[in-house]
Amino acid sequence: MKEGNIMLTTFPHLNDDTLQAANSVGEWLAQNDFSTPPVNVEADLVVLAGNAVMPTIDAACRLAAENRTLLISGGIGHSTTFLYAAVARHPRYNILRTTARAEASILADIAHQYWNIPLDRIVVEDRSTNCGENARFTREVMQERGIPCQSGIVVQDPTMQRRTMATFAHVWQDAPQAPQWRSYPGYLPVLRNATHGLTFTDEADAVWPVERYLSLLLGELPRLLDDENGYGPRGKGFIAHVDIPDRVMAAWQTLQEDSRLREALTSRSLL
Repeated sequence: MKEGNIMLTTFPHLNDDTLQAANSVGEWLAQNDFSTPPVNVEADLVVLAGNAVMPTIDAACRLAAENRTLLISGGIGHSTTFLYAAVARHPRYNILRTTARAEASILADIAHQYWNIPLDRIVVEDRSTNCGENARFTREVMQERGIPCQSGIVVQDPTMQRRTMATFAHVWQDAPQAPQWRSYPGYLPVLRNATHGLTFTDEADAVWPVERYLSLLLGELPRLLDDENGYGPRGKGFIAHVDIPDRVMAAWQTLQEDSRLREALTSRSLL
C-alpha cells in the first residue's frame, strides 16, 4: 500500500544528518550511568518500571539474579497492551497469561519462572499507571515494607529512561537519606538505512515499529523541558529539572525540520 511516494510497509531512508540526529536523541534519552554493563556492581535493589521492551526487561532480571531484590512497578495503563503483544511474540515467554493482568504481575512471572529469581526477592507494585506513579508508589512500597536501599538501579524503556530518573529525583527530593539511584536502560536501539528502508541495527525491530520509535523520540523531549509546557518544576512539576545539552536540542530540531520524516509519520497518523 502506498500513500503518495511513501511505502507504508517500510519506512523511507533518512538523510545522514537526520539519521545521526535520531540516534543522538535516542542515546541521550536512554540515560546510562554505567560505562560498561553493570556486573557485580554495588546495588541493593533493582527497580524495573513496567514496559514492553524485552531486552530491557531481561537486563533487569539479569541484574536481580545477582542476589538483589527486584521491585517491579506497573499496573494497567495506556501502554499495557504493548506488553501483552511483546509477550505473545516472545519465543519463550509466550505461554504466560497476560490478558487483564497488571504489567508487574506478568514481569514477576518472567523473573521467577525464567530467571529463577526467588519469590521472596520479588516485590510487586501493581497500581501505577504512568511514570510518575512508578516512582511515587515505589517509594511508598519501600517505606511500607521496610526495604533497605542505599544504592539502587532503575531500569526502564530506553525512550523513557531519562524522564524516569528525573521523576525518581523529584519523588525523593525531600528524603533525608535518599537512595543513590543509577540509570540503566539495558539496551540502546540504533537506527540505520538498510536496502529497503529505515530499520534497526539489531533486535529492536521486534520491539517497536520504526515509525513508533521515531514518534516517541519526537514526543519525549518536550516533556523534559523546564518551561510552562514541560514537566519540570517551572511547568507541570512532575519531574526534577533536567539539563538538556545544546547538541541534543539541535538534534531534536533537525528531526522536527525534516519534512520527509514528518510526512512519513503523518501518513501513518503518528503526528
